[in-house]
Amino acid sequence: MAASLPPPYQDVVSPEEEGIFRNALPATQVELHVSCRNLANMDVFSKSDPMVVLYTQAMGSKEWREFGRTECIKDNLNPDFVKSFIISYFFEEMQKLRFEVYDKDKPTAKLSHHDFQGAAECTLGSIVGEFGGRLQKPLINPKVKNPGTIIVTAEEVFDCKDVLTLELKGHKLDKKDFFGKSDPFLLYQFYGLSPNRSYQEYTESSVEAIYYPSTNTLSIRVECYDWDRDGGHDLIGIFSTTVNELKSSPGMTFEVINPKKIKKKGYQNSGTISLVRSKLEQQPSFLDFIRGGTQINFTVAIDFTASNGDPRNINSLHYISPHGDNQYLKALTAVGNICQDYDTDKLFPAFGFDPMCSGIDGVITAYQQSIKRVQLYGPTNFAPIINQITRIARESVKQKLGEEYFVLLMITDGIISDMPQTKEAIVNAASLPISIIIVGVGQAEFDGL
Repeated sequence: MAASLPPPYQDVVSPEEEGIFRNALPATQVELHVSCRNLANMDVFSKSDPMVVLYTQAMGSKEWREFGRTECIKDNLNPDFVKSFIISYFFEEMQKLRFEVYDKDKPTAKLSHHDFQGAAECTLGSIVGEFGGRLQKPLINPKVKNPGTIIVTAEEVFDCKDVLTLELKGHKLDKKDFFGKSDPFLLYQFYGLSPNRSYQEYTESSVEAIYYPSTNTLSIRVECYDWDRDGGHDLIGIFSTTVNELKSSPGMTFEVINPKKIKKKGYQNSGTISLVRSKLEQQPSFLDFIRGGTQINFTVAIDFTASNGDPRNINSLHYISPHGDNQYLKALTAVGNICQDYDTDKLFPAFGFDPMCSGIDGVITAYQQSIKRVQLYGPTNFAPIINQITRIARESVKQKLGEEYFVLLMITDGIISDMPQTKEAIVNAASLPISIIIVGVGQAEFDGL
């Protein structure tokens, strides 16, 4: 597998802010620290001067794009690089990374002017899923014997974990309705994250939980509206504050000002909003649970009912094409490759055709073997499988205090036969550490799912 690594990528330059890791979606920020050990010496009269180039690959693309570079460390075969890489982390995506190590020979950015020492590929999930967030891989270079080892350590950037709970009270807010009182709600706009960027959140309750980046000087513009059924909400007024004020100033009163009325003679305000109390808490992230030792247990259940058609027939959903795939295999690969990064023992139960498979490749092999000998039948009952996972999870909680999290992947071609029982099973599992992923394949109606 290692020998199949493509050759080094020469002179591919793109800004660090580009790519799948830099987008507008909220995400956990992960900082990658890079070290190398026992690098092959590429220089004759001195030691190598290594640097590392990081490439990323977008989902569905085969193109590698440069994300960034470390500094160059002179005469060192065991470098610990100071410059790190900050990447947005998405659990639900397979984020491919490629690290290339070069011996820098000239003061130029062109990689073709430097000696390629070796490369290693992995996923971001495989790094954060390792114990301590530390992944060690051998470098690959067909032209160099024992090119060395690269070590990548992931640390979460604590940026978006604070939750500020506020209790607010309005007083004498302008009446916007003819036949009743106003129905006020608040819209929060956060400023100061970066140039030309803001973040919005709204709430209709008098008690709000606000998620925000951990910046006490962050400016907040609060807009108070009167809710209308037709969506044409009427602005009552606005006021500005900061995160620091909301955290530390209970009892503070804000004047609500309507910009359209501010020039009117005698206008003072459109009411006031008082801060009754505030509470600051930290919400654990997914990576906090992984670092704390939580194990993700991945289980697969595949629909082997007769409605899929004879696997030997080209029209069957279980028919394996000459290319070696079908819709079931595509779903298995897409979800399994992500989940297996966080499963320490990489042993996956596959209900119906193997009690324990080694990695997602083992699940695929077991499926391909089973489909040749299994007699397809019916009906499509989900409840027994969900109930089984529920029993396992409940027992795990009792014995290990919630150190395990269960992910159940169910792939089906049609309508669930036991919908009432399935709903009840899901309700029973709701309080347990379980996620259920249902993937529909084929042309059936999946509205019920």
